[in-house]
Amino acid sequence: MGEVETYFSVSSTAPRPPPTWLTIFEAEDRKIICPQHFVTQTMNVQEDCLVVNVFVPETEDTNLPVHVYVHGGAYQFGFGLQEKFTELVKSKNIISVSFNYRLGVHGFLCLGTEAAPGNAGLKDMVALLRWVNTNIASFGGNPDDVTLSSCSAGSGALDFLTVSSLTDGLFKKVIQESGTVIGGVGTQVDPVQNARNYAAVLNFHNVNDLDSLEEFYKSISFEQLISRTDAILNNEGVTSRFGPCIERDFGQEIFISESPMNILSRGNYTKVPRMYGFTTMDGIVRLGVFDAWKEMMNEKFSDFLPSEFHFDSEEIKEQVAQRVKQFYFADSPVGDHNIVSYLNYNTDVLFAYPMLRTLSTRVGALGDPIYLFEYSFVDENSPSLPHTSEIGAMHCSQEMIVADRDVIAATNEYKRMQEIMRDYWMNFISNGYPSSSDPSLPTWTPANAQRSPHMSLGRNIELRNASPIAERAALWDELFEEHFRGPIVDTDPIPSPTPGAASSLVISNLIFVSLLFSFYFTLYLN
Repeated sequence: MGEVETYFSVSSTAPRPPPTWLTIFEAEDRKIICPQHFVTQTMNVQEDCLVVNVFVPETEDTNLPVHVYVHGGAYQFGFGLQEKFTELVKSKNIISVSFNYRLGVHGFLCLGTEAAPGNAGLKDMVALLRWVNTNIASFGGNPDDVTLSSCSAGSGALDFLTVSSLTDGLFKKVIQESGTVIGGVGTQVDPVQNARNYAAVLNFHNVNDLDSLEEFYKSISFEQLISRTDAILNNEGVTSRFGPCIERDFGQEIFISESPMNILSRGNYTKVPRMYGFTTMDGIVRLGVFDAWKEMMNEKFSDFLPSEFHFDSEEIKEQVAQRVKQFYFADSPVGDHNIVSYLNYNTDVLFAYPMLRTLSTRVGALGDPIYLFEYSFVDENSPSLPHTSEIGAMHCSQEMIVADRDVIAATNEYKRMQEIMRDYWMNFISNGYPSSSDPSLPTWTPANAQRSPHMSLGRNIELRNASPIAERAALWDELFEEHFRGPIVDTDPIPSPTPGAASSLVISNLIFVSLLFSFYFTLYLN
């Protein structure tokens, strides 16, 4: 199939422009990742971690379509090379780009202060897109034909990128999978309280004094900072504790200053075509906490309602909790016998319903043409879920089948589905429409505000004139209308800075200016 030239660890500096190169820049894979808790011995954790990787096909052609991959990981872990798309690059003549961005507290601490306004990780993404816009032509790419793709938190980030004025003109198409501006990887509802809670987990007690809280986060080591990532990930609430937030204006470049759902409702954003979907068992991400949570859900189910909901009284909250628990679990307690219901609940509140809700909002505002899908494909080698014989499409499996994966032991059924998915992806990246070269497959038409039609991507592929999870979504439509409040926007006067508050938090937004990496590397793929 040819050769792919791979430029690893090219400097992607944020938020200031990178230095000008006067000599040949060489790049190699130094396995650099941003500080995070889940690290293997082969990874090279560095604070100076903002790097970009460029995969280029062996061709004399120029002006090629560009694919930019944003990794997922709940905004707490992951790195640009966790998925590669070299098979697409080799066979389809596109350029693929991946990169790192700051994670966890490092990337998403949001105190509403000048030192920690929030969204550093998202601004890293903006810096990367600006870098692509300026430099990708040198690699043979078309800066005016950029498609973004991601799953989970990366998909949520894409949703934010599409409503931020900082990204105007930087991309033309989007592939979003299992993540949006609300739900599991959505907007922090109360970011200052989240910062207080995590500081308390790290044994800091003066959490109600904002100056002291800021000083704590400035002085703590990265090793300590990421040591309790489990407390961030395994919280009963739905929305991530350290993710995107609404910024206050300190004269900085603001990523977003109001609720993204308000922006979507007004249609005040650049419209681009998008593929938009989720898997039938996205909620499997919470399988690992099932044994710990099932009794907690039976004792107080209201703790597991979406943190974006607001209730006028505790009584109303408990009534809603009982209604939701009855809907998913009937009169039975949460337990091993109804683990599928547990996974359905988490699929819906974390990923599926948030995507359907934002789709309706976008289309209702006369927005983007959105090609909706539900991915349910599993083959005969897929393991069944615990305590049941059922199997389901796991979280982000729709992305994994497109990416480079070892398929030596894969079934013919899996290989066929992989070919179909890659075909949909590539035609969308190239043309803005997910067509297939297989004439036996249905024509994919955009969804309306009622979330229909959608492509069912399973063992049988069909365009269904109905909304996915329609009955379950109807429940959440009603609850969303009654109780959704969105993020807290702080309108109090800006607190006076403490002496010397130029702070290492501010510096941490700037230290990436001088990142210089070395070596050029060409990867041959047969």
